[in-house]
Amino acid sequence: MDKRTRRLFARPPSATLPIPARPAMRSEFRPHNMSDPAAIDLPSSVPVMVLPGAMLFPQALLPLYIFEPRYCAMLAHALQGDRMFCVAMTKPGVGEATKAEHFFQLAGCGLVRACVGKEDGTSNLILQGLARVRFTGFTQTKPFRIATIEPVESRDADTIEAEALGAKVLELCNQFKERGQQLPGQLDQFLAHLTNLEMLADLVAHTFVGDPFARQQLLEETSVPERLRLLIRFLGEELA
Repeated sequence: MDKRTRRLFARPPSATLPIPARPAMRSEFRPHNMSDPAAIDLPSSVPVMVLPGAMLFPQALLPLYIFEPRYCAMLAHALQGDRMFCVAMTKPGVGEATKAEHFFQLAGCGLVRACVGKEDGTSNLILQGLARVRFTGFTQTKPFRIATIEPVESRDADTIEAEALGAKVLELCNQFKERGQQLPGQLDQFLAHLTNLEMLADLVAHTFVGDPFARQQLLEETSVPERLRLLIRFLGEELA
């Protein structure tokens, strides 16, 4: 299997956005109509951007500032093709990732939703998560990496257990609100009516979980009930 259709959500871009250590809480959230989503097929290989402390959940929006020459070349390659690349996170204790063992091999693949290039060759862009993917090999390592990928499917989403855990996640989200933490516009209403528990876990993790390695653990968990359990634990730690 070298292709997979994923659902997308989009929002208007922002002009100038830095690389965050963790994605900042969004000030705006505008999902597509759930009854008429866009569909995207994943290619069999995509460029890979390796960053410390950064990763990409499906459906999440990640602002990036592209300035390194190798990643400027990577972006040009992506924009000439299917506009996709992966964001992989370096492992703990790693400075410069010089080989594949230095970064996690399960990552988020995203679509460039908006990109603003500057005269100096740098760019600001919005990358929207499409899918979890696993790297199966690398067809290129210089000047930037290109990996062959396989989609990573989630499982056990449609269970009574998952529904109960999803309800607990929403309850914890309300506790953030009760503490005066402002949510991105429309996000709380959207989550309250969301029946896709896989998407619920990813969007809540992207919004509320700050620790990058906790986020990576959530990304790598394929069981939706177990992902929700982990999320409940991490949300509790954030609230403590």
